[in-house]
Amino acid sequence: MTPPVRIAQLSCGPDYSGVQNEINTAAKEVNGEIFFPDIALKDIRRDFDAFGLDVKSPDLKLAIARAKALVDGRVDADAVFIATCFRCAEAAIVRNELRRYIHENSKLPVVSYSFTERTTAGTLLTRMEALTTIARRRALLAREEQQGITLGVDSGSSTTKAVVMKDNQIIGTGWTPTTEVMKSAHDVIDNALKEAGITMKEVEAIGTTGYGRFLIGKELNANLIQEELTVNSKGAVYLADRQHGPATVIDIGGMDNKAIAVMDGIPGTFTMGGICAGASGRFLEMTSKRLGVDITELGPLAMKGMGGRV
Repeated sequence: MTPPVRIAQLSCGPDYSGVQNEINTAAKEVNGEIFFPDIALKDIRRDFDAFGLDVKSPDLKLAIARAKALVDGRVDADAVFIATCFRCAEAAIVRNELRRYIHENSKLPVVSYSFTERTTAGTLLTRMEALTTIARRRALLAREEQQGITLGVDSGSSTTKAVVMKDNQIIGTGWTPTTEVMKSAHDVIDNALKEAGITMKEVEAIGTTGYGRFLIGKELNANLIQEELTVNSKGAVYLADRQHGPATVIDIGGMDNKAIAVMDGIPGTFTMGGICAGASGRFLEMTSKRLGVDITELGPLAMKGMGGRV
C-alpha cells in the first residue's frame, strides 16, 4: 500500500469553526495525512522574531514558527496546507506571506485556503489532490518530452477537450461544449482520432482530467487520472516552452480560476477562486453575450480601456 502524503497544516481557526474535520476528510480521500508540526515552546518566540512579521494572534505566531521549522528542515513533510478564516485581515496577510516564504525557500508544494463556516471536504478535494499529486509525481511532472501515442481528455464544466500526441507532437485535437459528460467525451475523442488519422487501438496510454475525470477515466480504463491543476500547468509551460526556470500560469476555467507558480515544470504553489464563479470562463461568456461581442474579443477590448485611471 502506498504510504500517505504527510501534509503539514499551518492554520488559525479551523477548530473553532468546525472546518478541521472537513480538512482531514479531504486529505484522507486522496491518501494524505494532516499533521501539525511539533515546535518547542522556546523556539516559537525565536522563530517568530526571526520571521519579522508582527502579529497579535497566538495561533498565527505558532503558524509562523511552524513554517520556519519546515523551511529550516527541522520538521519533515511532503506538502504544506495553510488555512485561515476569510473574516480575518491579519490572517490573510500571514497566509499570503507564509505561502510566499515556503515557496521561495523550499521545494515543498504549498496551497493556502481562506475558509468559511460552510467549507466542506468536497470544496477542498481538488486542492488536496493537487498537493498529493505534486508530492508523489514530481518525476512525471518534471518530464519534458512525451513519447509514443497518447490520448488526453479534459472534461471541464463548460467544455470538453481531447488531444492526441505522438513523440512530443500534437497530431489531433477535439473540442465541444460539455453537455452529457460521456457523450461529449466520446465526441471529442472521435474528432481527435480522426484528425490524427489513427484508431483507438493504436493509442498506447490514456489520461483524463477535469471535473468528469473519474467517470471518463473509468469508462476508458485510463492509465492516469489527475486533477486539472497540475495537468493544466504542465500543459501551459509545455506549450509556452517554459519548462525551465520560473513561470506563472493563470487558468481561467468554466467555474473557477487558478493561479499557479511553476518552477522547472513542477507546480510549487497555487491558489483557486473558491467562493463564486466571478471572472471565470462562464462569467466572461455571459459578459460577452451582454456586450454583443464574441468572447475572443474581450481581451482586445479590455486593452483599449482606461485601466490607467482605475
